[in-house]
Amino acid sequence: MSMTNSTMTMTSKPHAVLAIDIETFSSVDLTAVSVYKYTESSDFEILLFAYTWDDEPVRIVDFTRREVLPPDVKAALTDTAITKTAFNASFERVCLSRYLGKRLAPQGWDCTRVRALMAGLPGSLKGAGEALDIEKAKMDEGSALIRKFCKPCPRTGKRMRPEEAPEDWDTFKRYCRRDVEAEREIRERLSYITYTADEYKLYCADQDINDRGVQIDLDLVRAAIYADEESVTRTMEKAKRLSGLENPRSVMQLKGWLKKRIGQEPKSLSKSTVADMLKEDPPADVRDVLSCRMLMGKTSVAKYKKMLNVTGQDGRARGLFQFYGASRTGRWAGRLIQLQNLAKNHTEPLSVLRDLVKARQIDAVSDWFMPIPYALSQLVRTALIASPGNVITVSDFSAIEARVIAWLAGESWRQKVFATTGKIYEASAAQMFHVPAESITKSDPRRQKGKVAELACGYGGGVGALKAMGADKMGLTDEELQDIIIRWRAKSPHIVRLWGALEDGAKMAIETKSTVRIRQGVTIKATDDYMAIRLPSGRSIYYAYPAIKPVEKFGRWVSSITYMGVDQTTRKWTELETYGGKLTENVVQAIARDCLGVTICRLEALGYHIVAHIHDEVLIDGPRDILENVNAVMGRPIPWAPGLLLKGDGYETQFYRKD
Repeated sequence: MSMTNSTMTMTSKPHAVLAIDIETFSSVDLTAVSVYKYTESSDFEILLFAYTWDDEPVRIVDFTRREVLPPDVKAALTDTAITKTAFNASFERVCLSRYLGKRLAPQGWDCTRVRALMAGLPGSLKGAGEALDIEKAKMDEGSALIRKFCKPCPRTGKRMRPEEAPEDWDTFKRYCRRDVEAEREIRERLSYITYTADEYKLYCADQDINDRGVQIDLDLVRAAIYADEESVTRTMEKAKRLSGLENPRSVMQLKGWLKKRIGQEPKSLSKSTVADMLKEDPPADVRDVLSCRMLMGKTSVAKYKKMLNVTGQDGRARGLFQFYGASRTGRWAGRLIQLQNLAKNHTEPLSVLRDLVKARQIDAVSDWFMPIPYALSQLVRTALIASPGNVITVSDFSAIEARVIAWLAGESWRQKVFATTGKIYEASAAQMFHVPAESITKSDPRRQKGKVAELACGYGGGVGALKAMGADKMGLTDEELQDIIIRWRAKSPHIVRLWGALEDGAKMAIETKSTVRIRQGVTIKATDDYMAIRLPSGRSIYYAYPAIKPVEKFGRWVSSITYMGVDQTTRKWTELETYGGKLTENVVQAIARDCLGVTICRLEALGYHIVAHIHDEVLIDGPRDILENVNAVMGRPIPWAPGLLLKGDGYETQFYRKD
């Protein structure tokens, strides 16, 4: 890959780039909490500070021997005009903020981990180094030395001091130096990865949001954990009483009991199997025992426990978002609490249920609403609350992906829908079934067909995609689902052509090493090392080591686009395939992400304090009566996407909920 210096220019004299790696100690387990809470520990300290200016040899400062940072290095940490780089730079920045006693602004920091993610590489120093074939990107001894010097001994609780193992300490210092060398080499190899000005502004805004954190209702969190423990205890006692088993949670014991009661042993006791058994109207005691198992198996407090672990001394949870965590689109990934997959709430009045749990009125919750595990699942969003005197203003993009794909493909009838009613499900059904859109009501079965078609068909999905969106629960046969697909594609010819244009364009770029223009400013170019799809925003999304290879599908050989990436299931670096529909999905979601990025920066510039963003919505902790302004900002045109119609919609609340 390219070997020139990084093109993000944040320079000063006499040096341009300060590369940093630190090693730290804290009795708090970093893997269980955020770096923010990690540094709050009273015994937190920085042990080693390795650094290099530009291409100079790596130097190291040993704080355990009372060595101090050179004046130029210390000054550079607070100088936003000097570029500071590190792999996972937020760790260094937050730790050094604690060391200096003041917050270091993100401006001037350049995260090589983010650059690796931009390139579609693994997000670890070792993984990125191996993907780039960098020899010894991570010393094998490193993990053991970190356990030895950076954490208390799990058996004794004591920490190892450098003077107690001087040879290992010297090796640890070499390890720290090597990390700086590896980070520098990775950065040089990824010099083709460039930040646009807007993208770097968004990175800084992301760091501000992570630093700011979101307020957590710790009273609700603790009450939820208590309620779950009480519910489990009661349910376990009931199951023991009904079955006579010593441990009703034991699969072996429960299978044996069921065989005696119903004459056959179930193959498994998975959630779906137990649910099917309950539908068969078993004897009352069997039904009750199986119901107990369902309750005991519902994991409703994992997120509450994580909230308790990661929330800092001021009641705020920080570090919840990984910038560019989804490397194929650039969307954020959730960290720690994983806000991207919170359970939805459907129960009302939610505030009453919430108050009952906080008051630890377990029986009232069960009698008036639902069993405790299900109630806690309904309330998990509501643990995110406004600061005293404020409200949470929630606003999201309405049907953002449907709007983007219509604009990108030039599907004019869809654009007209978004310019008028915005009712794309009704309009889609009207097109598919040749009826007026006004005749399709919210309860019309044709609207539901239009909805699942919109959700499943935009990226070339077939019957399986419709089923994944819940179409099989509508009682439709495979033939009827195939009919929906045929109707949808017939009425969306420009979108269908977009799939082919992206696939053919990618193949041409890979084969000819040329730049291929698609539409709306989207272009594709390829080298032996990467394929880059340039988006209308000027940002590019990357696929490492692209190739065209023959693959057998449906009994015949076809040419397929392959690239190297991290498999989302196995988490391993491996060869992956892609095609026109998937490329369309990547591009559409990436453009939607860029729209959100522009909007986040606009809101932050207006002084609105974003504390979280979940998929296509933002959460602002601030005063009342700003919703109209926020929605207006969400709907403002995007300069690089003329004609793309956006709309913001939202609500105000004391606690986060799905409105």
